[in-house]
Amino acid sequence: MQSEPGFADGGFWARVAAEGAPLVEPDPDDPAYRLVTFVHRDEDPADPCDAVLALVHTVTDKDRHAGDLTPHLMERRPGGWSRTYRLRADHRASYQLYPVRGDVPGTARADWLRVLDEARPDPLARGPRLPARDGRHPSSVLALPEAPAQPYARRRDGVPRGRTVAAEAAGRRVDVHLPAGAGAGPHPVVVLLDGEMWGEVLSVGDTLDNLAADGVIPPVVALLVHTMGPGRPDDLSCNPDFVDLLADRVLPWAAAEYGTALAPDRTVIAGQSAGGLTAAFAAFRRPDRFGNALSQSGSFWWPDGTEFDEGSEWLTRQFAAGRRREARFYVEVGLQEWMLLPQNRHLRDVLIARGYDLAYREFNGGHDYACWRGGLADGLAHLLGSPGRAAADLPQTVRAGGAAE
Repeated sequence: MQSEPGFADGGFWARVAAEGAPLVEPDPDDPAYRLVTFVHRDEDPADPCDAVLALVHTVTDKDRHAGDLTPHLMERRPGGWSRTYRLRADHRASYQLYPVRGDVPGTARADWLRVLDEARPDPLARGPRLPARDGRHPSSVLALPEAPAQPYARRRDGVPRGRTVAAEAAGRRVDVHLPAGAGAGPHPVVVLLDGEMWGEVLSVGDTLDNLAADGVIPPVVALLVHTMGPGRPDDLSCNPDFVDLLADRVLPWAAAEYGTALAPDRTVIAGQSAGGLTAAFAAFRRPDRFGNALSQSGSFWWPDGTEFDEGSEWLTRQFAAGRRREARFYVEVGLQEWMLLPQNRHLRDVLIARGYDLAYREFNGGHDYACWRGGLADGLAHLLGSPGRAAADLPQTVRAGGAAE
C-alpha cells in the first residue's frame, strides 16, 4: 500500500469523474508496477459513513486471514474516501466496496460473511461487472494494462449463438450447452464442474460460442454439472464414486442424447478450486474417459491443509508413485493464492518429472472468477485447439520438459 496520489481534492474528484475508478498511475520507482487508487464518494456529505473497506479479491482475504483489515480501510478525504495499492501491472482482480456504519467489522467468519453479503460494486467504475450468485451483489473488475487478455469472456455481436438446455443425468442436474449449427457430431465434450455458476451466472456459453466462431476450438458440447450444493465437499474430494458416475453414466448419456464423442482425447474435464483437484483426479483415475484435465487454482493441499504434513497433497503423491497415465493437463494458479501456490508448483514439478503433457501457468490474480473465465478459454484452446498453436499463445506458460515461454 502507498500514500494517496499528491493532487488537490478538487482536482481529485474531477479526475475520477473524467477517468472513472479506480485511478491508475505509473509507479515512479518501477515500470513493472502501478499505483491503483480505489475511491468511494459519500452519497450524502451531511451523513458520511464511518469507514470504507476495500475488498480486493484474495488480497484483502489474505490480511483477513491474518486478523488485520487495517491495510484495506480507506483514508478520509474531503468528499469521500480513498486507498492506494501498489500492484504489478499484470494484476487482475474482482473487487467491491463496503461502507461501514458503526464499528469496523471483525475478521471472524460470521463477520466476514456479513461483509460479503452486503458489499457492493464500485459505482464509479466503468466496464462490465462480474455477476454473483446466492443473492450477493456483483463485483467490479480491475484489469491492469499488462493483465492477460480475455477476448472470449463476454458476449460478442455477430457470433452464432448456441443454446443451453436443462437436463438431468444419473440423478444429477446437468445444463447442456449445445453449439450453434454444428451438425450431427460426434462433438468434443467439456465436463465443467460447478456448472450452476458457469451457466446460470457467468454465461460460459458465450465463451464457448466465441471460441468456436473464431476457429480456436471445434464446436463442443459442454456438460455443466451442478456441484455447488451440500454434497460438494464429498463429490469434489478425489471421490472415485463421483468420477466413475461421470465416466460411466453421464458421458455415455451425453453421447446418446447429444452426439458427443466418447474418445478420451476429445473429452475435457474442467474445474476450479476443489473442482480443479477433481479434474486432475479424474484424469488420474479414469484416463480411459478423461484424456484432458483443466485445473484452475486446484486444491492440491487435500486432504490436509498443512503443506508439509505427511497426509497432505495426496493426489500429487499418487501421480509421483503411480504408473503414468495417457492424459494431458492444463494447470494454472494465481500468484496471490498464498494457500495454493506451493502445492500447484509441486504438482507441476511432479507431472513434468513423470513426462506428462502439461501446460502450466501462473497468473497475477487470486481465487477469482474474474481470472478463471479467461483462463478457462485459454485452457480449452490448449487442450482442444489445433496442435502447435496452443501453449505458444499462452503467456507465462511452462510446458512439460521445457522452460517458461
